[in-house]
Parts: sequence; structure tokens; C-alpha cells
Amino acid sequence: MTRVPIFLAAGFGAAALTACGGGVEAPYEPGVCFTVEVGADGEAAAFHKLAEDQPQIEHCAARLEEMRRRFLRQGGSRQEIIGAYQGQYIFIDREGVSIGKSLDGSRFVLMAPTGDGRLAVPGAITRDETGRPVGVAAPPEQ
Repeated sequence: MTRVPIFLAAGFGAAALTACGGGVEAPYEPGVCFTVEVGADGEAAAFHKLAEDQPQIEHCAARLEEMRRRFLRQGGSRQEIIGAYQGQYIFIDREGVSIGKSLDGSRFVLMAPTGDGRLAVPGAITRDETGRPVGVAAPPEQ
């Protein structure tokens, strides 16, 4: 008889986690890059198709960064852009590109600015003694 309460507790726990971890899931369309407009309080996020046939998440991030810079050149003031690619959210700002499974959850660094305006994977960036990026590291000599 102790199994029934354990199963009930596990079921209620799973339901509670699902309810707390809610939020809007990013669309999963292979190769399609979306921009995301986060709704105001209580409104759902809107997804707008930005590019198709994007082979990797890095290519989608490049399209989003391109859009962000184009808006800034036209006089816009919005520094942060949110996108989506194959079920992942992409967050782009002055600090670089990070990804996450939800809009308000953990984020992981995908690419960072190199100092000369390009984006690169963090391990490929050379930094000076202050930690400021100065360029992309040269390939190791063999």
C-alpha cells in the first residue's frame, strides 16, 4: 500500500514541475531561424521567420546579429535581440550570443565578440591581460 502514495507523490511532483517550468517553447522547424518578440505581461511571444535553410545555430545567430546591427545603424536603440532555432532560444546583445531552452531559464555562451566586430566561439578568442578580447587565436603549430 505504500506504493500508491509514492506514485501519487511522484505524479503530483511531475505535474508541479511542468506547471512551474511552463513558458513558451521555441518552434522546431529544421533550418528555420526566427526572431522572437516577447509579449507584454500575460501576452504570448510572437515568432517571425527571419531566414530559412540555416544549417547550424551559429548561422542563425549571425543572421540575428546582422539584423540587430542593421537596426542600430538605422537609428534604433534596442541592444538585445531574441531569436529561436530548432527548439533553442538565442539571445544576442553587446556581450555576444548565448542560448537557452527557455526565455527565462539558464543561458550558455555560444559566441563572443572578438574585439574587431566578429563573433567567435569563446575558446578561439585571445584576450589581453585585462580580459578584453583582442582577436581570434592562431591555429596551433604542429
